[in-house]
Amino acid sequence: MLSDNIKDTIRQAYKNIGQELENFTPRKQQTFLIAEIAKTLAGEYDKSRKIITIEAGTGTGKSLAYALGSIPLAKARKKKVCIATATVALQEQLVDKDLPFLKKFGGVDFSFTLVKGRQRYVCAQKLSQAVSDDDNPQVGFTFAERPSLSDLNNLKAMHKALKDNSWQGDIDSWKEPIAPQLWHQIQSDKHSCLKHLSEHTHCPFHKARETTELSDVLVINHSLLLADLSLGGGKILPDPEECFFVIDEAHHLPKVARDHASASVTVKGALDWAAKLQETSDKMARLIKSQSAISPSLKIADDAQDLIVELTKVKGFIETNAAVYFDKEALYRFENGLIPSTLKHWAADISDISKKLISQTIKLYNLLMDAVKENEVQLYLAEPLLGESGFMINRLENLQALWQMYAHTDSEKGAPLARWIEKTEGKKQDYVLSASPLEVGFTLEDGLWSKCEGAVLCSATVRALNSFDHFRIQAGLSKNDGSQYQFVASPFDYQSNATLVIPTMKCEPSSDKFPEEVIEKLPALMPENEASLVLFSSYWQMERTAEALRKKGHKILVQGEQSRQSIIKRHKVLCDKNATSIVFGTQSFSEGLDLPGKYLTNLVIAKLPFSVPTSPVEEAHAEHITNKGGNPFMQIAVPETSKKLIQACGRLLRNEKDTGTISILDRRLVSKRYGQDLLNSLPPFKRKVEY
Repeated sequence: MLSDNIKDTIRQAYKNIGQELENFTPRKQQTFLIAEIAKTLAGEYDKSRKIITIEAGTGTGKSLAYALGSIPLAKARKKKVCIATATVALQEQLVDKDLPFLKKFGGVDFSFTLVKGRQRYVCAQKLSQAVSDDDNPQVGFTFAERPSLSDLNNLKAMHKALKDNSWQGDIDSWKEPIAPQLWHQIQSDKHSCLKHLSEHTHCPFHKARETTELSDVLVINHSLLLADLSLGGGKILPDPEECFFVIDEAHHLPKVARDHASASVTVKGALDWAAKLQETSDKMARLIKSQSAISPSLKIADDAQDLIVELTKVKGFIETNAAVYFDKEALYRFENGLIPSTLKHWAADISDISKKLISQTIKLYNLLMDAVKENEVQLYLAEPLLGESGFMINRLENLQALWQMYAHTDSEKGAPLARWIEKTEGKKQDYVLSASPLEVGFTLEDGLWSKCEGAVLCSATVRALNSFDHFRIQAGLSKNDGSQYQFVASPFDYQSNATLVIPTMKCEPSSDKFPEEVIEKLPALMPENEASLVLFSSYWQMERTAEALRKKGHKILVQGEQSRQSIIKRHKVLCDKNATSIVFGTQSFSEGLDLPGKYLTNLVIAKLPFSVPTSPVEEAHAEHITNKGGNPFMQIAVPETSKKLIQACGRLLRNEKDTGTISILDRRLVSKRYGQDLLNSLPPFKRKVEY
């Protein structure tokens, strides 16, 4: 139950904010959200299942609502709040704007920090080595080849900034872009980070983690959350039992979870680095100079040879069957996830060998670390080998994960794993073997929902076709498990501020004549001296349309021809001059693009954003649903299109006073049975159907 003290704290904070802001009007949607979140996390609805899923329309102020609904309660109960977002932009908004605003004006005393993955931080010791003088024996151990003069100057500037505390050591805050290959050589990594040694104690990563332990609110991304769950929870972040989790942009979470549970390996690439395992272990054993290093080194040599033998069998098997697997295209998906028994047998062997190699390599790694700590081995000699062996351990863990998924026998009750092989061309032809789960809800349930103190899942587009069911299944939430669900409509006056137009179209999108009809229709739908955004379902149609209209004299800013930032900047300059500005974009411009007021008054959607299942995982999922007697189009495609269409239409009205028109050039909205469902899932715009 919420105590009177916590209720008073929340009410007073909201009142303080209202008094500090000019023209502040309390929104009933926002106050309702705050109350529902606080009551759910306090256990008023269910004492053991403190989870609420919220769809909050644009303008409801959900960031302030979930912060105010969770932080005072967490402070009172000595818990932490972990806010996970899908985009860097929202992370920065929370850390730079929303949370400081609540702390300053709300009168709520709490600390917060942005938490990033280890590889976003520089390793102070590696950076120090990289800028050492030529006479220093450590030079050469950090880089495979000496950096260029410009890279070296950049490294020296970074080293100086780190020393004088003008840079915190993360890649995101450095003043200019850092080449990926350069950053890879100096980034922090768990296998070469000797935090017990003085050289590593003050590394930026460990300083950041100290801040994490002391902070009340942690702002993270979905990927870091899933990385922690994959390690069992509580390894990167606090234990789930000690946290209230807020999953913002929650509609992205199932896909991120699936990506984290997937694995891929190259066959020839694995053969190449497997051949170097023995060489690395021999170097480590010689450096350690201890009898205890002999046994793991010998075992690695034997197991590495066994691994090469098994991988060679796989390579030969694929090459023998290449005519079957790669007859029509360079990718072959195993139907229903079923792989040949021979390959499955080898998969079990490779998985077992990989597991043994991981164990022995970690033993050598730990022995070398101990030798460094005891001053038996100089750090500059050990560090390159620690990094090299760490790299090998990562590769082996990925190899073991993939082959374990190939060796696994799928349950008849659940969905099978998707498994496929792809042939890559280039300097060196190779074969990539991949596997991915189709359903990840059980992973989220076991690792997060069943363990955490409480959770808030929110987004502007959680529902599909006005129902939470599609998302609920994806996210692993059971129908009657005690979880709460709330839809909070936007406070915007959609009826007065926007008109949804369905113009008469002769052709359906499947017709060859549809692209030409779009080209013919568009000029009349892009008024002069207005800001227009036209969204396409494919680059091909976008580029073809832009080319045709430019020949007719239209000036268009096209996605891909400049950076997104440059396009938006140019668009706003034109709008500020009250000139005509037209932006063409694809699906990525349908989400996260914020063009309030005069910067967008006219939105055109050329085609419903259906996506054909082209990836192996999507194809396998559709196949599984069909095998169960379902309809993948209605169960997957239509709900996903509903969410994408809502996101696309959400570009128009960003503030309460915004106005404009949305035109959708797809007659399926009126010609197909599901069209009405898609229309009814949209906000209540004034409609103008020209059929």
